[in-house]
Amino acid sequence: MTTTDTSDIFEKKKSVLITNVVADGRPADIFIDAAETITDIGHDVRKRHRGEAEFIIDADGALALPGLANTHTHAAMTLLRGYADDMILQDWLSQKIWPLEAHLTGADVYWGTKLACLEMIRTGTTAFNDMYFFMEDAARAVDEAGIRAMLSYGFIDLGDAAKREHECRATEALVAHIKAMNNPRIRAAAGPHAPYTVSPEGLKWCAAFAKEQQTGIHIHLSETEKEVSDCLSLHGKRPAALLDECGILTPATVAAHGCWLDDAECTLLAERGVSVSHNPSSNMKLATHRALPYRELVRAGANVCLGTDGCASNNSLDLFSEVKCAALLQKFFWNDPTILPAPAALAMVTTNGAKALGLGPGTLAAGAPADIILVSSRIPCNTPLHNAASNLVYACSGAAVETTICNGRVLMLDREIPGESDIIKNAAQSAASLVKRAQTPA
Repeated sequence: MTTTDTSDIFEKKKSVLITNVVADGRPADIFIDAAETITDIGHDVRKRHRGEAEFIIDADGALALPGLANTHTHAAMTLLRGYADDMILQDWLSQKIWPLEAHLTGADVYWGTKLACLEMIRTGTTAFNDMYFFMEDAARAVDEAGIRAMLSYGFIDLGDAAKREHECRATEALVAHIKAMNNPRIRAAAGPHAPYTVSPEGLKWCAAFAKEQQTGIHIHLSETEKEVSDCLSLHGKRPAALLDECGILTPATVAAHGCWLDDAECTLLAERGVSVSHNPSSNMKLATHRALPYRELVRAGANVCLGTDGCASNNSLDLFSEVKCAALLQKFFWNDPTILPAPAALAMVTTNGAKALGLGPGTLAAGAPADIILVSSRIPCNTPLHNAASNLVYACSGAAVETTICNGRVLMLDREIPGESDIIKNAAQSAASLVKRAQTPA
């Protein structure tokens, strides 16, 4: 890949002409006129706009794709990558993750989110849906990184009225903070953690607040068989029905995991317009014992997208690796090699992910958001190139991404990301300090 002088291409949005790409299987050029949307795309674009471009990027036959959307993350958990692996889920949470998270600070979340954004930019993700704590600090990290995010505070009341009041105020504060930022790349959502950690009263409050503030909703749903059986014992109904009764199931809702949904719940989620985020790597690693019922959700008309979950359970934020896991898990678990073919798998991280996060069409077209990634075609994983979708899903990793553009701004060019070494250094120091604090007797 070659470019004109790039000394300040990273500083702010510039008009950029990208030549010699392959988009939707056809040779094309792309022009972005320093705006937030694609100005022009097609065969004769260079003739029409060459004189207008401040920068020209020769993509050398790279595959152009919409920026990928990661619909379920806990971004700052990059600091916990590799801290606790190969454990039973409840032991993993109670003995390792929760005790460490009790020592988190806003600075930790800032550097953990900076590291997450760096990893996502490097592997082609331009938007993510995040739930965690100290989210004002996460918002600052996203603002600086240049990618898109929907951010929610992890609302957990455990049935305690006093704690619920605190969680309500924290949610209100985050939404007000993000709206005051006035950054079109960063939006807020209500984040009720799950039906088993949030009371019906808390769920109803989150639903009403999200409707009033016109925000999204981000929640975990039916990840394990135990949470389903517990919900039936406690409430006399399955989790999706409980959420529907509380007003949580809306077209602005992203429900993560869904491993233990039954057919009726798949139909209900589709009827309510809920997007369901499949998280195969995390669910396989933590042995949730059942794969998302992808076929039933699609037959019902639900929007199925993809998430990595956090780096404590996945260890990676690479959506190219995740999309391969999704396709393989569906085929293996349901014993059908025709389930989730490559084009449909790729749609989960492009068009479906964009729909889930309200980001436009998730395609490359004039007027669509200028979120573009260039994947090299001159590397082993894309040689030969019989079928681009198959290569992208089954052969490539995020290491194949050469250039990442979000909202019209170049964030990575020829694998270069400004400030990368400082982010890695500070995130590593933050992680070491967090572990030290957690292991120091009070």
